[in-house]
Amino acid sequence: MFLVAGLGNPGEEYALSPHNLGFMVVDRLAERHGIRVTRRDSRALVGVGEIDGQEVMLAKPQTFMNLSGTSLAPLMEKHGIEPGQVVVVYDELDLPWMAVKIKPKGSAAGHNGMKSVIQSLKTGEIVRMRLGIHPGHPLNSGADFVLAPIKRSQRNELEELVGYAADGVRSIIAEGVEKAMTRFNRRAPGLNKEEA
Repeated sequence: MFLVAGLGNPGEEYALSPHNLGFMVVDRLAERHGIRVTRRDSRALVGVGEIDGQEVMLAKPQTFMNLSGTSLAPLMEKHGIEPGQVVVVYDELDLPWMAVKIKPKGSAAGHNGMKSVIQSLKTGEIVRMRLGIHPGHPLNSGADFVLAPIKRSQRNELEELVGYAADGVRSIIAEGVEKAMTRFNRRAPGLNKEEA
């Protein structure tokens, strides 16, 4: 069984913030594939269903971003899910808005949610999808930016990004991470889908 974990923060005030892109992608996958992500399990909201014939658990840790791993580690242990079957989706301030980068493994690159996941699972061999959120101008506070609501003027682009990312996750599950990287990694919209 695959585990697709979107990282974010619980609570209505964060629902439309850049830091909750992972949650949004899980919600889009749930909507498309008829999976209800409502069951509480290991401090996460989860739902199980099928994507392209593969059994998949969708999860939204409810621990707040910086403690995401403390939810995923017990969830994986309970359900016998190996790190190689995990896809983690999250926002990335080091990438430009709308960029997408899928990687089969690596470090947390300063992302506290991913840092918690790697520490809790004791491995960096986890497929991750990073979604670019940098607005292209200097920020006074990155921490404030990631928790503030995404501007109304960007909502159409947000819809496109979430849909594109959901397609990318489906590709990882159906075709494997290498093919998904080739098809979905992009620096920014409008460019060829090249390595970000």
